[in-house]
This record gives sequence, C-alpha cells and structure tokens, in this order.
Amino acid sequence: MFSKEKLESIANSKNQWEEKILNPTISKAPERKRVFTTISGTPVERLYTPLDISNFDYERDLGYPGAYPFTRGVQPTMYRGRYWTMRQYAGFGSAVETNRRFKYLLEQGQTGLSVAFDLPTQSGYDSDHPLAVGEVGKVGVAIDSIEDMKVLLDGIPLDQVTTSMTINAPATILLAMYLAIAEEQGVSFDKVGGTVQNDILKEYTVRGQYIFPPEPSMRLTVDLIEYCFKYVPRWNSISISGYHIREAGSTAAQEVAFTIADGIAYVQSCIDRGLHVDKFGPRLSFFFNAFTNVFEEVAKFRAARRCWARIMKERFGAKDPRSMMMRYHVQTGGVTLTAQQPLNNIIRVALQAFAAAVGGCQSLHTNSYDEALCLPTEQSVTVALRTQQIIAEESGATDTIDPFAGSYYVEAMTNKIEEEVERYLKKIDELGGTLKAIEQGFIQKEIQESAYRFQKEIESGERVYVGVNKYIMDEPPPTNLLKVDMEVGRREAEKVKALRASRDQKRWKEALDKLREVTISGENVMPAVIEAVKAKATVGEICDLWREVFGEYRPEAFI
Repeated sequence: MFSKEKLESIANSKNQWEEKILNPTISKAPERKRVFTTISGTPVERLYTPLDISNFDYERDLGYPGAYPFTRGVQPTMYRGRYWTMRQYAGFGSAVETNRRFKYLLEQGQTGLSVAFDLPTQSGYDSDHPLAVGEVGKVGVAIDSIEDMKVLLDGIPLDQVTTSMTINAPATILLAMYLAIAEEQGVSFDKVGGTVQNDILKEYTVRGQYIFPPEPSMRLTVDLIEYCFKYVPRWNSISISGYHIREAGSTAAQEVAFTIADGIAYVQSCIDRGLHVDKFGPRLSFFFNAFTNVFEEVAKFRAARRCWARIMKERFGAKDPRSMMMRYHVQTGGVTLTAQQPLNNIIRVALQAFAAAVGGCQSLHTNSYDEALCLPTEQSVTVALRTQQIIAEESGATDTIDPFAGSYYVEAMTNKIEEEVERYLKKIDELGGTLKAIEQGFIQKEIQESAYRFQKEIESGERVYVGVNKYIMDEPPPTNLLKVDMEVGRREAEKVKALRASRDQKRWKEALDKLREVTISGENVMPAVIEAVKAKATVGEICDLWREVFGEYRPEAFI
C-alpha cells in the first residue's frame, strides 16, 4: 500500500514527532495509565500509522463487499439494500405467554423471531420430570410436545416470518415440531426459513447443555444438516456459536478461533458423510457476541469473515462463493450487563449493537437493560428493539459499507486477531482436531485462563466497570421486575400427563419403535423424528430413547 521509501519517511517523521512534541507533553502531563489494552487484554498502541499495516494489500486483505475474502461484508450492497434481521430473543413461562410476546414484538417492528427454551427442554426432559422441578419456564419457554409448539406459533405465518431457535442436543426434535406445524399451516418446507443452533461442540466446552456423548451427538447434528439441504433449503441448519464461548470468558480472538475450529469439525463430519461442501456450505451460519469495545469487535467480525473464507476455499476446496461467506447473527454481551445501575446497560447495549452493525452482521439481538435482574419486561425489550431501529435509521452506520476500512487501528487489529486465530487453529490441528482438543481440555483451559485474568482486572480496579468498581451509588432495590409464575411448572406437568393419556397409543408406539430402529441402523433420523412428534411423542420421550441407545455424556475433570 505504501512504498518502502514512503514507510521510511513516515518512520522518520514519527520519530521526530515523538521527540519534539509527544515527549515534552508527557513529561508535563503524563498519560492516565502506563498500559492500554482492549477488553481481551490486547495492547493498544498510542498511535497507529501505515507502519502498523506495512504489508497491507488491498485486494488480498480487503477486496470488495460480496466478494472473496468477504472482509468487507457478505453482500454487495449490505444495509443499503436492506437492514439486518432484527430479532429479540424471547421465551418464558408457557407457550401462550411467549406467543403473546412474539406478537407484541412483531407489532413493534421486529423482523424475525428468536426462541429461548427453558432448561428442561434444552436438557431433553419433560415438564413433569423430577429434574425439571423449579426450572419449568424460568429462562425460556417450556416445549414438551407438538401441541406446545402449535400454541407457540399460533397466528404466525411460517412462510413470512423466519425463526431462530436456540436449541442444541434436542435440535432435531424441535425442528421436527416446527416443520410439522408448517405442514399444518399448508406451508411447504422449501418456503420455511430460519435457523436452529444445533451446535453441540460448544456445549461440551462452555455451556453444558449436552445429553449424549460427542460421536452420536455429531451424528444427530449432521443428520439435521443433511436433511435441511435436501428438503428445507432456506433453513440455516446450524448456527456455530461463539457467543457462549465469549460469555464464558474468552478473548475476542479465542471466540473466533474456537468457533471456527468447531465449524471445521462440522464441515469435516459432513464431508465424511459423503456430502459435498458446496451442497451444505451455503447454509452454515454463525453466532457471535458483541462486547463494548467497538473497535476490537469490528476487527473481530472482519477477521472472522476473512479466516472462514480462506479455510473453506483452501482447506475444503469450496468453489461456490456462498460456501465461503460467513453469515452470522450477533447478540449483545449478556455477561457485560450489570445489576448495579441497570440503566447503564442501555448505553452498553447501544455501543455493542453499533459494533455489530458497522461490523456487518446479518441479524442482531439486543439485550434488555434489566436482564441482569430478571427476564426482560415489555418496556425494557421495547427499548432494546428501538436501539436497533435508531442505529439503523438514524446513526448513519447503514449508509456506507464497512466504514472503518482503512483505519490504521482497525486494520492492524483485524490482522492481529487473524494471526492469533491462525495460531490457535494450528495448535488444535496438532492436538488432533477439535474433538481431541476438547477431550484434552485445551479449549476449556484457555478460556478459563482468560476469564480469570479479566476478573482479576475488575476486582483490582485495573479495568474500570462503571457502576461496579467506579462511580458507585447507593441504590434502592429494583422494582417492576418480570417474574415467572411458579404455577407454570405444575400446569405444564399436568398438560404433559393429559397428553400422554389422550394420544393414539398405537400410533405413538409404532412411531417410537420406528425411530429406535432408524437410530440403531444409522439412517438419517429426521424423517422418523418428524413422524414421532406428529404422533405426539414428547421431547423427553425421544431423548430417553436416545439415552438408551447412545448413553449419556459425563465429562472428565481437568486440572
């Protein structure tokens, strides 16, 4: 980008500036601290110049939006064509209550649904299971059967609204229910659009909502991917999730590296199944976090797109440009929200959402300011949605593509994150791949060390957290918090029992027997799961069948 002679000239002029202007200033008025770092702990230089990107090549490293290596975005016009899909993650209590919230959000201008399931559903237990007591409907909606899914989606046209579902171990079951409801609405599978998370590997490293051992879990994941590219072509069959990796305490570069490592494992598993990379590659999607340091986050998103494009092209031989595009959803950083001075979270979320927008996301969820205290109230979720709308309509962030491109700081940070990602991927390959790295605890340990460093910085006051370790106030107890009725668990348990008593027992048994046969034979389970949920088999019953066939996963302790 700059000639050798020009770089030498800039280096000389920088030295003169430091000697004649900077150093005298610092001697009179020292900088406020000795070392500046990003949230991830990456050192931030005082000043960035062309010297920090001396090897920068525009066409190799940037190129153009909608073209390889997609650093500048995956669409040629980005938000000048249309805005990102605005989703608000919602789910609490019963399907009736959550359906009401969905309709409210759609009325307020939300453009896609995002379903949060309660912990029993995520863990493959029905609402009447002993382990579900006290957890039903608490952090998401309780879905036990196709009857609950029918209520959840009542009045929502599935050929017009896309839906994202955060579900992993039982992903095939929840997608089967969704498709069965689409069929009831008269919507053909090729018109159904949305995303199912279906990312089991990050459950083993950071989130813990696994059920079965890794190998059968990967089999179920690939079954879903294979079924979708054949029969549900508009559905994103996996959302490879870095969000939870970051929530667990990773750095920005670790978030990208470990997410891409998971992506490599899924792609390889699909290829091992005999699937061609350009058949399923275009429907792979990703899910990232957004923290408050805008520049680091923008660099992270840009580096992630470039890394993935090169891996798909050079490692897996993808020819279709759509296979090389990293399309991703962003959620603002839940772990960054504070119970202290919760209104401060509105500003945090606005900065994080701005970073996601100028970083080039395809869909976005903004957290509500009260989420450190409770599930979002109607008021707080409206503010969160309006935050996206103001950024889209008023900030100017959507008027040009990749507005930070060419910034010496952002380009240098993008390169630095990419280099760190490549180092991690090389190390994971040396360990034998993602599954081996998980089994050996490598990924878990790296994240734990980063989380520990960050927590020490907060507790020591080295890193300021407004309202937590600086600018602290005495506050009255919070009021008007949303609370889930404790009766939800009892009511949902009674519904499951009534369903079991009223369904066609012969059809139910035949469907589960067929599913067991297919599971053992190694065939794709999706068609049999769809028939099982239509026969009113519950999430818990199907998962119990798989527990018998696959066993349950019990992780080792890593020291």
